[in-house]
This record gives sequence, structure tokens and C-alpha cells, in this order.
Amino acid sequence: MPERGPEVDDLVARARDGEARAVARLVSLVEGGSPQLRAVMAALAPYAGHAHVVGLTGSPGVGKSTATSALVRVLRAEGKRVGVLAVDPSSPFSGGALLGDRVRMGDHSLDEGVYIRSMASRGHLGGLAWTTPQALRVLDAAGFDVVLVETVGVGQSEVEVAGLADTTVVLLAPGMGDGIQAAKAGILEIGDVFVVNKADREGADQTRRDLRSMINLSERRDGAWKPPIVSTVARAGTGFDELAASLAEHRAWLGETGELTRRRVKRARDEIEAIALTALRTRWGQVGRNADLDDLAASVAAGESDPYAAADRLLAGLET
Repeated sequence: MPERGPEVDDLVARARDGEARAVARLVSLVEGGSPQLRAVMAALAPYAGHAHVVGLTGSPGVGKSTATSALVRVLRAEGKRVGVLAVDPSSPFSGGALLGDRVRMGDHSLDEGVYIRSMASRGHLGGLAWTTPQALRVLDAAGFDVVLVETVGVGQSEVEVAGLADTTVVLLAPGMGDGIQAAKAGILEIGDVFVVNKADREGADQTRRDLRSMINLSERRDGAWKPPIVSTVARAGTGFDELAASLAEHRAWLGETGELTRRRVKRARDEIEAIALTALRTRWGQVGRNADLDDLAASVAAGESDPYAAADRLLAGLET
């Protein structure tokens, strides 16, 4: 059990009291890989697991940030506290978030019931930042009712968000080739709710029809969730009451069927595995500077050993 000082306990207490600066500090500790991170996660653990985690994904240009902002507005009208983790592409110079969703969601900047954080993907594939699961736990433990995770917008590779969210929302837009994208493996499998945004444009009805046909053709076991299709116009804020209702309906279904527990156990399993693999990579980096590796390589090059036997000896050294 990691020791934690009064600073960590104080931060957690203030975050749970709704202090935005304390929440921001905890997320910064996560992003920076602070030595206090283990203590922070231990302190947060008893309070996590209550928020409805909603992932929003889709191709670039479908209006994810505008839709997220509109959804926040509806959720706040329902009296819910909302946290937003908006994962942006990274600056090649600073490594920081490039687009700055806090600027694009400025309408909520003075609302104490909303916390928005832009996170840099820093080259991590899958549309998320590698620190996203821990940052999500911070917002969950801080008492937010709904946490929205908006992905970076890189297309087909964004399926990782489905492993992080309780409910995954896939946004599409007419005239962007999304009808074809929907036919590809992955996009239908991860979507719990589909949103045809920019529904006032020509081709929106066809996009809905294409989606409906593919959903009807996909195989589902008895009692399985059938994803609804919601039409929205994010700039006008229309359709988001229906979207919020669909999210609430899916959250209820998750609880009734036990699927919520299954998804969260899998999420925790993936997180544990990722942390363990990171620790192994750190140890492996130390092996690369080990003189034994040079000796083993020399013996293989000289024909005195084979690479498998050398690898076994190297791994045996890691275990000691």
C-alpha cells in the first residue's frame, strides 16, 4: 500500500467538494506521471465507479466538439455535474494538446458544474491519451455524474474508446463518406448509440437508412441492445434531448443486464495490464544497457548459443 501524505488526502477531499483547481491538480499529477500517482490512485479508489462514462468518437469534421458542448448543455439542464476529457492531437514541439477544446467549449467555462480538460494524445494510437483511464478515475471520484470522453478524431483506429466507456456514441455526418465507413468492421461493433450530426444537410436521410440497414443485418443475441440512431444539428442544439434520453436508456439497460459490471471489469483488467506492461518496458530498457546482453549477443554471433537460449537466459535475469 503506497504511503500518502496530507497533500494527497487534502487534494482528494477538495476535489470531492467540487473544487475545480483540486481536480485540475490531480489530473496534472496523472498526466505528468508524478511519483505521487500511486498514492493518488489509492486515495481515489473508494470513491470511483459511480459516473456514467460516455465515449464520443467519429471521423474528423463530424462536429464532435460542438456536439459534446450541446450535450453538456442538456445534461446540465437535467441537474447533472459533467466532466469532459477532450483528447487532442499533440503539438510536435511541446507535446501539448493542439486544438484546445476548452476554447471551443467556452460557453461552459463559468459553470461550476462542468469541468473540461484537454489532454494531448502524445502519439498514442486509438484516439486516446495513455493517461486517459487514470484521468477518468479522477473525475469519477470527484463526484461527476457523467464523464464525456471525446476522442482525437483519427477515424477507424478510434475503437479503443469502446473499452474505456460504459456507453459509446459514434457520430457520423452526411457527405463525408461515413456511410461507407459504417460498413467497415469495427464501427458498428463499438457503437451503442449512433448520431447523424449535421442532419439538416442533404444526404442525412440516406446516412440514417444505411446505418439502419446495417444494424438490422448485424447478428445479435436475444436481449442484446439495439443501437438507436439519433439525428442532431449541433450548431443549433437540436436533437440532444433525444440523445440524452438514449444515453439514460442505455445506462439503465447496462445495469439491468449486468453488462455494466462486465464492461468495467474488462476496463480494469486492461488498465492493470497496461500498467504492468509499462513497468516491464521500463525494466527492459534497463536490460538494454546490461553488459550480459552484449555477452549473449557475442555468443550467438559466434555460434556458441542460439537466440532462443540466449533470450531465456536474459528473461531469467529479469525475474531475479
